Amino acid sequence: MTKPTYKFQMYRQLQANIANIYADARKAADEIGIPKELRGKFGLTGAISGCPAPLREDIMEASEQGAKEVIPLAKLVDEIRELVKSVYGDEYDAAPTSTCEAGLWVTFDTLFSPPMMGRGDNYRSRYIALYEKHLHHQGSYGRPFPPKYKDILADRGSTAGEFGFYGKRQNNLDTVIIPLAGARYDVHGIKYHPVPLLTDVDPDGSMENIRKHAEIHMSQLAGFTSLGYDTPGYGYAKKDADGTPLLQKKLGQYARELDLPYVIDNAWGLPFVGCSPVKTGADIVIYSMDKATGAATSGLIIGKEDIMVPIRRALGMHGDRYGTTASYGKAAYVTFDPGKEALLTQIQALKVLRDKPEVLTKPVDDLERIVREEFAKINLPDHLKQGILISKSYNSTAVEVNYENTWKHGELGIPIFSIEDMYSGTNIFQTGCAQMGVIPTVAYDGNIFISPGLGTCDSKGQLIEDVARYAVRALVRLIEITCKYAGLTE
Repeated sequence: MTKPTYKFQMYRQLQANIANIYADARKAADEIGIPKELRGKFGLTGAISGCPAPLREDIMEASEQGAKEVIPLAKLVDEIRELVKSVYGDEYDAAPTSTCEAGLWVTFDTLFSPPMMGRGDNYRSRYIALYEKHLHHQGSYGRPFPPKYKDILADRGSTAGEFGFYGKRQNNLDTVIIPLAGARYDVHGIKYHPVPLLTDVDPDGSMENIRKHAEIHMSQLAGFTSLGYDTPGYGYAKKDADGTPLLQKKLGQYARELDLPYVIDNAWGLPFVGCSPVKTGADIVIYSMDKATGAATSGLIIGKEDIMVPIRRALGMHGDRYGTTASYGKAAYVTFDPGKEALLTQIQALKVLRDKPEVLTKPVDDLERIVREEFAKINLPDHLKQGILISKSYNSTAVEVNYENTWKHGELGIPIFSIEDMYSGTNIFQTGCAQMGVIPTVAYDGNIFISPGLGTCDSKGQLIEDVARYAVRALVRLIEITCKYAGLTE
């Protein structure tokens, strides 16, 4: 296979050989010995919205038992509030939603967008979003600023235009997108787009950028947002002694100085065990309760009580107009109602996280060992092997495989697929897994997140090691195959 000179040539060569890569991947699945009955029924993560993990036994039992009882839903929400307060303190509150994205939507509209009511024209407001991964979630609710980013989300999602991510933009709201110091935004992929490469992010330099841009936009500034993850590939390698990412902590301090809200999107993260509003200083942290936590599909907003009041009011949960301490009724965002069964599963999941966190952390330890063992065997040149960084995250119940450093020495590295590749079907590290009978995971921007749950855990949530090893081994083999057709190996 010809070794390309330039990046775009490598991706052009991969595009031309997709059929060959798929054929080799199917053959490799047989060589690995993935059982036929397992194919298409297990995968590299149970944290994908479109294919969530099966519920644990204890979660199912709690849901089934509660479903047979007559329980006011406001009582279930109050039980969630009590669990949150028992961990974070009485100054924090909570509100469940149908999804994490619903939580983002109601939070940004409540805290960042200007009022629609009143005489005269509306003013505009702006919030600052870091230029990091998954920007179409936490950074898509306003019109992008500066204008060079105005088309940054055009090709993301299943649908374009007003029915796609553009349609999420809220009333007179702008998003100021801030590049991170130490990050690289190189162009990669068959769908050739800039990708955030974040292992060298400098928290202090990034805060300088944030402060500089905040001063420019101060008259319109409404708040800040970032992800809540804690791994090198997401830009959060540098942490304090408690393991809190320094960039999140410094951003929380700065937001307090300005008396503006700081909202963290911790979709693929755990309450209690993972990203904490107490340690980061965030006003709001939003979780997808099905991705890592193990509840049914739903979201959870946790934040400081005073900030939570308008959010809970917008959800119809904060109390009736005639004066009650809780309600479960109609309001602007009643469409984000999670429903009884989801509430029941959230309560059980939170109890386990508070009282028995090892139920979720032990499978991560077991998976990390398997990932390290299998990637140690990868058949690649030494300079590529040395550029692979493996780390684990209890917050995301995941093992991160980051390989952006394979590009650091002026040579072509392991192919990096953009998030636009995922939506266009040209992310070979995802589509190739499907050819092997393995449901893929988040594997773009030079970063791969692997987590337990999708057919790789038993009914109690513990790792089935031989099944998990099949999935990881398939990924390793697919990387080898792809590198061959990229012209990186013999």
